[in-house]
This record gives sequence, structure tokens and C-alpha cells, in this order.
Amino acid sequence: MTSQDRDRILSRLYAAGSEDIEVPVADVPPDATFDQHERVTRLVDLMTAMKTEVHVVESARWIDTLQELARNRGWKQLLFGPASPLGSEIETTWKSASDDVPSLVPYTGPVESFKKELFQIDAGITSTLGGIADVGAIVLWPTEEEPRLMSLVPPVHVAVLDADQIHNSLAEMMTAQKWADGMPTNALLISGPSKTADIEFTLVFGVHGPKELVLLIRK
Repeated sequence: MTSQDRDRILSRLYAAGSEDIEVPVADVPPDATFDQHERVTRLVDLMTAMKTEVHVVESARWIDTLQELARNRGWKQLLFGPASPLGSEIETTWKSASDDVPSLVPYTGPVESFKKELFQIDAGITSTLGGIADVGAIVLWPTEEEPRLMSLVPPVHVAVLDADQIHNSLAEMMTAQKWADGMPTNALLISGPSKTADIEFTLVFGVHGPKELVLLIRK
């Protein structure tokens, strides 16, 4: 490119940038308003449609459901965060469980220390920040206690959601939880297991993440 060509291109860009462009203002869509039962039902329906396996369970019995799932599927290892919101309850319950439950693998150190083992684990379990009813998604807010790899690497991701933390919309959730006071470095909206399609539109699960998403909703 000659200097003359460059100057001509730049002059056009400068001229275009000086024009006044009217930017349309879109109206903010009104938030959906569901009661709690409707929020749970809508979330279950939408996420089930996206191949998520959803179980609505009593809060006091959610670990029983988790252990039953683990036995039925033959999981050998379950990755969890000992310092996470679920950690102490999982550890306490597992100590009194029978021998046919998977062994717990704590995520306590840098991934480099057990990278090889990490990719052999059957399932990982995490808490959630909440759920969004109008689009059918759960929200993960990765932390040092529950890093993103816990929900990304194992072929099965088990997520635990409290029913009273299902919001009508993302905007409502952000306001209620005061996200403006401290945004996360990585907030994730998840509606189902990892999936992708090639140019022939062949849907494949698990290419960029877990093949299965199991959601336990505690009521």
C-alpha cells in the first residue's frame, strides 16, 4: 500500500466518523412476573427441553437423590469444593454413607497438581448463584472454592439450585443480588449440557464441556 492509498483511506474514515449518526433507543422490555411455583415449573420445562435432567427435591433429602443418581450411574468419583456452600454438608453425609457411593475428590489445590486425575473423574458438583425463569437458565459465579473447571471438565455436571433463588429475569436477579456492587470476572448462564453442530448441522454433546447436566432444585 502506498502512502497515497493510506491517506485516502484514512481521510474517508475521518470523514465518516465526523457524521452525526442517530442512535435509536430501544425500550426496555417489561420483566415477566411469575409466582414461585410458576418460576420453578417454567425453569424445569425450558431446561428439560434443552436436555437437562432436572430433579425437584425436598431440601432435607437432596443428598439422598444425589447418592441414588451416583449409584444408578456407577460413578466412581465425585469432584466437589470442600469450602463451597455445599462442601461441609456433602462431606458430613458421605462419611455415614454406604460403600457404594463414589469417592469424593476435593478441589483444594492448583489444577496442575492433579491435572491427569481431573480428566478421569465421572462427575463434578457445584452450587449455583440462582436461576432465571423467563429464559430457563442457571447462573454460575465461579470462585476459588468452585472454579470453572469443576463444571467444565467432568462429563457430568451436577448443579444444585434453591427454588427461592429462581428469579423472573436476569435483570431482576442482578438487581436483587446487587451485582453492581461487585461484578464477577466470569458469570455463566447455562441452560443445558455442552453442545455444538458442524456445518452439516449434526448436533454433538460434550465437545466443549460436560455431556450431561443434572440439576437438583431444592424446595
